[in-house]
Amino acid sequence: MKANCWMGKKNVEVREVPDPKILNDRDCIVKVTKTAICGSDLHLYNGFVPGMMPGDIIGHEFMGEVVETGRGVKNLRKGAGVIVPFPIACGHCNACKSELYSVCENSN
Repeated sequence: MKANCWMGKKNVEVREVPDPKILNDRDCIVKVTKTAICGSDLHLYNGFVPGMMPGDIIGHEFMGEVVETGRGVKNLRKGAGVIVPFPIACGHCNACKSELYSVCENSN
């Protein structure tokens, strides 16, 4: 598959990368159909995030179609349309249960 890859400060390239794999029971693979650019993408682009390595895939706001789910995914199925916003939330901690997804206790 193709992905936007950070290749260094102010250097992004579309490259062929390995297809994603389900690694955890709650993983979901989405075929991206539309994307957006977030301010945090600009932090990456401009080299302000330590630890970035050439070839790292960037981008985290997108929409698409579910193509595969892990065994623990109960609320999505293949073919479902999804929108993925910027906060990553587990959906199970106290913050998520209070619908405070941006302060998820388990997000990365």
